[in-house]
Parts: sequence; C-alpha cells; structure tokens
Amino acid sequence: MIRTVIAVLLVSLLIVVAISLNGDPGVASLTWLGWRVDSTAAAAVLLIGFSALLASVFWRVLAWLVEAPRRAAQAAAATRRRQGAEALTRGFLAAAAGDGPEARRFAQRAADLSDETPQLVRILAAQAAESAGDATAAHAAYSAMLGFPEMRLAAHRGLMQTALRNGDEAAALRHAQDAYELAHTAPWAWRALLAARLEAAEWAQALTLVGGALERKIVSPLIAERARAALQTVSAAALGSGQQAVDLAQTAARARPDFTPATVICARLLTADGRGARAIPLIEAAWKARPHPALWLAWRDLRTDEAPKERAARLMSLAALNPDGLESRILRAEAALIAGESPPANLGLENEMVTQRLAGLMARIANSHGATDEARAWIARGAGAPVEPDWSDIDTAGQAFSYSAADWARVVTTYAETGELIHPRHERAAPVLTDLPRIPAAYEGSAAFISAAESGGVLPPIVDDGDFGDALRPTPSVAQTSGGWGFLAQGGRKGR
Repeated sequence: MIRTVIAVLLVSLLIVVAISLNGDPGVASLTWLGWRVDSTAAAAVLLIGFSALLASVFWRVLAWLVEAPRRAAQAAAATRRRQGAEALTRGFLAAAAGDGPEARRFAQRAADLSDETPQLVRILAAQAAESAGDATAAHAAYSAMLGFPEMRLAAHRGLMQTALRNGDEAAALRHAQDAYELAHTAPWAWRALLAARLEAAEWAQALTLVGGALERKIVSPLIAERARAALQTVSAAALGSGQQAVDLAQTAARARPDFTPATVICARLLTADGRGARAIPLIEAAWKARPHPALWLAWRDLRTDEAPKERAARLMSLAALNPDGLESRILRAEAALIAGESPPANLGLENEMVTQRLAGLMARIANSHGATDEARAWIARGAGAPVEPDWSDIDTAGQAFSYSAADWARVVTTYAETGELIHPRHERAAPVLTDLPRIPAAYEGSAAFISAAESGGVLPPIVDDGDFGDALRPTPSVAQTSGGWGFLAQGGRKGR
C-alpha cells in the first residue's frame, strides 16, 4: 500500500515537472451535470492522481474489512496449532520422564487441540498410559492404532511390549511375527522372533531367520556369518552324530575358525566316525585364530595308538603354530612332561596369574626338577586359586562345551553380536576337570605353611611323615577318570 502511494506521487510529480519545463501550462476543462471546471494541465494531472490514490485506499480498506473474519479464523487456527504442538511436545517429554499423570493431562489437551496430527495424539495417549502404569488403557490405545495402516507397525511393537510386561509371551510373539511380515526393516521384530526361537531351541528356524535378516539388511554380513556359524554348531551338537551333523560343524568351523566350539565338536564327530585326520586342518586354523585348551585336547584325541614321545612331538607341532600364546606355552610344558622330560625354563608360566590348572602344572614342573618344596607351595597356592574361564568349558568327564539349550542360546547371541566366546559354566561356578594334586592330610592343618605359600614368603620347616608321592597323588575322582594325575597328558584312554 505504501509503495503504491509513493509510486502515484512520483508519477504525478514527474508529469507536473514535465509540463512546467515545457513552458506551456496547458488547459484542462471538465463539464459534468451543468458544471464546468477549467484548470491548468498540471493541476488536472495532480487531481487525477490524488483521485486514483483515494480510490485505491478506499478499495484496500474495504477489502481489509471484508477479509477480517477469515483472518481472525486463520489466527485462531494458528494459535490452536501452536498450543497443540506445545501440548504434544510437553506430553512426550513427560512420558519419557515417566511422569504418567502429567503425560496423560497433556495427551488429553493435545487430543482437543491437534486436529491435524491424530497419529501423534494416539501414540502420546498410549505412551502416557504406559507411563501411568495403566496396562488396560495402553492396550486399548495401541489396539486402536491397528485400524490405521500407517500406524500398524508402531501398534504391534507397543502391543508386543505390553504383552511381555503382562507375561503373555505367546501374544508378544504373535505381534512380533505380524510386524516382521508387515515391515521388511524392523530389527526389533526380528530380534524378538530370534530370541523366541533360541529359547525354544529351534535352531533350524533360527538359521532361517538369520538368512532372512541378511537379505533384508537388518543385520550386517559379519553378524549374520557369526550367528550362522554358532547356530550350525549348536545344531550339530544337538544331532550328536551322522553326516548332517558333521557337515554343519565343518561348515561352521571353516567359516569362523575363532569360534572354538565349532572346531571341537567337528573334531569330536569326525574322530568318532574314524575320520579324525580331516579335523587336523580345522584344529590348526582354530589354534592360530584363538588358542583354547579344548582344542589341544581334541588334537590329542585324534590318535590313541601312539607312544608318549610321539604324542609329545605331535602336541609340540600344534604349539608351534602360535608359539607366543599362553596356551601354546602351557602345551609345550605338557608335551615335555608327557615325553618324560623337564619343561624348558623360558616358558614364563610362573609370571602368569595363578589358576588351579596353572598351579597344578607348575607343581608337576617343580617335581620334575626335583624341587619338592616348591611343588608343595604350588599345590597350596592352587587350592584357593580361581578357575580359568576357558578351562571351565570342559566338564569333569573331559567333555568340552557340554552346554544346555539355555547356555547355547546365550553363546549364540553373544558371539553373533560381539564375536566373544562366553563361558556359562564359569559364570555359575560349575565343577571342572582338575589337574591339581591333593594336599596330604599331614599338611591340611598347617596354616602357616599355606599362608606363606600363598603370599610368597619364606616357607616354615615341615615335618613330613609321608613320602612325596602321597603329596602328588590325585583326588579319587580324577584318578578314577584318568587312571592317574596326568589326565591331560594321558587322555584318559587305555593304550595311550
């Protein structure tokens, strides 16, 4: 409007200036209803300009008055939208903070104000009910969302979580299945289905789910590969024998040499089938990737008809594949003891954290060097030492990875997500294979000796009524299963 007025004034001024510079003021006459008006041309131009200006102003004022109701409605709608957006924002914040009553109050206010965003209002109502602990209202809110195609995925997730909180696992699984079929990129639905399959020990169905997740790009190829290897391994363990079990374990061991259970179970199946030589490259690859005591026990069991020196040489060849690892140094010591030799002094085992297995090994090494008192000290230190996580994977019968279905489910999940091998038996302090000689009764009451041995102090004099052979005699359980305290060396089988 202002620019229009300025433009009219400037045009009129230019016309007047042009007429004035011409030197002829001109004549303008107007006759209307018997009236005659005479003026100069410049005056006529100015009069016309001002008349047009007044007409324009009058028209704009009239239009403004006519549009006033519409403008008022638009302003009211804008205020309503602003208040509705504020109510939604504060409602979601209250729900996230766990303030149920406040969230429900803002949800009701948003329902009254937000006509343009009904989806957000429904989601806020459901979350507000959850925050307030009203399971019935939350279920009703999510159920109402199922009637809107664009909200079904969110509705199924909310109903699944509500069912889980109510302990209705069957309903939760149904909603997860519906969501998985509805959306190809719903990782939460896939994870819920996978967890249910693992809990039910349905390994084949879990494998199918992993394949589908890879196709839908729900998980990365690395996670899918690790999950497949772990599931193939547990499937082979569940079968227990047969070519299908061998094929599953072999595929897993080749795909993921760092997943020790795959290689150990595959070696066990091949050895039982008389094809132990086929496990040699698998164990070697696994030892290079991640040395584990179960691997060299499986390597030891590949042959049962060899002399001690032959067995020691074969164990040394495995240790040489990863010479600097702790398990390789332990294996070199075991091999030397099997061969009837004293282990080399440069293994550095005495600098490692003391465990029951290591203490038993050090006691045998000390005895091989004729250091009787040192052997007794290691026995005393090992009595209260912890069990190694890797060693806990072997049960008292010498069977590695003899897990329950629940244990396997946790192993599969953790390995798939992190690539780490957990130890369920270690977590629950399950009994393990022991290589620690029994302390003779003559020394069980010698607190001073044990205290000095554990602290590394000077050992007090010991009055020994028995011979050292009694001190190194194994516990009855180990003796019964192995025929002597060198279970790890002898393998627990006749003819070895």
